[in-house]
Amino acid sequence: MWQNELQPINFANRRKKFLQSLKKGVAVFLAAEHAVRNPDVHHPYRQESNFYYLTGLEEAKSIALFSGNQKLAFQLFVQPRDKDQEIWHGKTIGPDAAKSQFGADAAHPSQPESVFDDAFIEAMKQADRLYYRVGQDRVFDQRIFKLLQRAHRERGRTGRGLWPICDPTELLAEMRQLKSKAEIERLQNAAHITAEAHINAMRVAKPGMFEYEVEAVLYHAFRVHGAGRLGYPSIVASGPNTCVLHYTANQRRMKDHELLLVDAGAEYDYYTADISRTFPVSGAFTEEQREIYGAVLTAQKAAIRLARPGKTLPEIHQTAVEVMVEELKRLKILKGATKQILQKKEYRSFYPHGTSHWLGMDVHDVGHYYEDETSTRHRKLEPGMVFTVEPGLYFSPESNAPARYKGIGVRIEDDILITSRGAEVLTSGVPKEIEEVESLCSQP
Repeated sequence: MWQNELQPINFANRRKKFLQSLKKGVAVFLAAEHAVRNPDVHHPYRQESNFYYLTGLEEAKSIALFSGNQKLAFQLFVQPRDKDQEIWHGKTIGPDAAKSQFGADAAHPSQPESVFDDAFIEAMKQADRLYYRVGQDRVFDQRIFKLLQRAHRERGRTGRGLWPICDPTELLAEMRQLKSKAEIERLQNAAHITAEAHINAMRVAKPGMFEYEVEAVLYHAFRVHGAGRLGYPSIVASGPNTCVLHYTANQRRMKDHELLLVDAGAEYDYYTADISRTFPVSGAFTEEQREIYGAVLTAQKAAIRLARPGKTLPEIHQTAVEVMVEELKRLKILKGATKQILQKKEYRSFYPHGTSHWLGMDVHDVGHYYEDETSTRHRKLEPGMVFTVEPGLYFSPESNAPARYKGIGVRIEDDILITSRGAEVLTSGVPKEIEEVESLCSQP
């Protein structure tokens, strides 16, 4: 699939499904704004995931209005064309093209504000609730609250209060959690690109290099193979930094006989991979490193073997934990009865995080972890779900681990797609067996 022509995303079909779940509600989505880096410089733009999922529009200062109870089911509000600004920043969509190119029932300029305000009031007349994510933009929050009060006044005396406000992610989470064929293609491409980057990192990393030099190798591979951006800030952690779960400074010089933990993922057409590999910068694991790496790999393999329809993420995590406890006992890092260690969670000193999270447009993607809002029953895995399996062991210099293991951190992470037959490891292109890793790392 990598580098092949991809099946186009059917945004119209997504909107149809969303409107069906919206019923008599109204939904408002606000485009991401440009994040300021310096007074007149912005960070690279990335559209808000839900907004892009339903519209395909990559432009700031835009609003999407959905109504499940009127002919104008999908309206876009975009910035008007400005030839002077386009000289500096490039061509904008404009209302006319927004309607024809993005399938809106109607498209309007986002300025003056009264254009959206009047359309919102009209849409709310027959609505039973509003779907809007509060807290994304405080200024726009206040605008929505005032519009709701205005709509309530214009509705007249009905005896009803203001409309309930719900998070639209509650409706979109189910849609985004079950990936379509087109989405899986993009995730596969992201995985292939990321795998190539990790292999390059293993080949290049050597004692004396700085972590940021390896980071540059990763980013080069992402971009040269067509990834639009990082899925998240890359973790390139050497030596004791391997024990810091979200280390992103990437400034340290690597030394002989140390490990390098790389957690990095490319984003391809709004879908991201998430891979972690840990490897020896000198080309071969020390005895202690090999023992810890082997323990993590054994736990990860056991967890992946369990992944199939009908299982749950907590079951996968529990399998990883149980295997890890036995490995830690074998290495005499933990002592005592397994049952007692599990009950007291003594392993948490060395394995402090979960094993899995959903993956998709966001690295920690939306998706239900429970069957419903009030249930304590965990969501069962279904074909189309994508998630990570990433056990790890971390022995910081300040930990109570045996001295021989202090400063060692290992995480191994792969991306898993649930299929009707079981599971597919999307990121299998990156070696993780000890002999394969050492072979790559020892290449000149």
